[in-house]
Amino acid sequence: MAGMPATTTPALEARGLTVDRRADAGMLRVLDGVDLSVEAGTLTDVVGPSGAGKSTLLLALARLLPDVRGELLLKGEAAAGIDPRAWRVRVAYLPQRSALLPGTVGHNLALPWRLKVRAEVPRPDDAALRAALDRVHLADVALDRDTARLSEGQAARVALLRTVLTRPAVLLLDEPDASLDEESAEQVGLLTREFVDAGGAVVRVRHLRSDGHADRRLRLFAGALTEDVAS
Repeated sequence: MAGMPATTTPALEARGLTVDRRADAGMLRVLDGVDLSVEAGTLTDVVGPSGAGKSTLLLALARLLPDVRGELLLKGEAAAGIDPRAWRVRVAYLPQRSALLPGTVGHNLALPWRLKVRAEVPRPDDAALRAALDRVHLADVALDRDTARLSEGQAARVALLRTVLTRPAVLLLDEPDASLDEESAEQVGLLTREFVDAGGAVVRVRHLRSDGHADRRLRLFAGALTEDVAS
């Protein structure tokens, strides 16, 4: 109809997401019919008390949990029609402490292109990897540096950069700046925002106060997800 605004399909959508887990007193409902819609080009922060299920929500969105009830859609396509491995290429999950493998920084950055799901995708060359490190203020980190010699902040940036370079549609970040110094946390935030500004969608779990990068802030409490009044 003329004059009607154009609608966009969310990058990622959850409908009625429900997760139970076994506790000392019996079964505990962690997510109780959670609905979530995430648009491309937006960063959504999820906050809430410890134990509220924030990490569980990310794992459910990444299809890394068994026995999740509800519906997931990726750009309008139901999860049931997408192979879980292909889903996790397009919806990339980064845990709070993403491990770097023993070896060099360059080897770790190139690791995703050694997986079968990217067998036909050319990996970034060393010049591109070098430029990417420079862009996140890691000009002093050589590609041949052993990952054991990285600081915690440097390792966090390398892990996030490795995921961003694969160009997923959606990034799920579990407290990516936890335990980092202020400078490293800001660089992680800037890299996340750069991914969003290029058209990606991010759902980010945080405990810290707002860093100014999020477009939306939601609170998870008692299994329900609501707009955070502090946003």
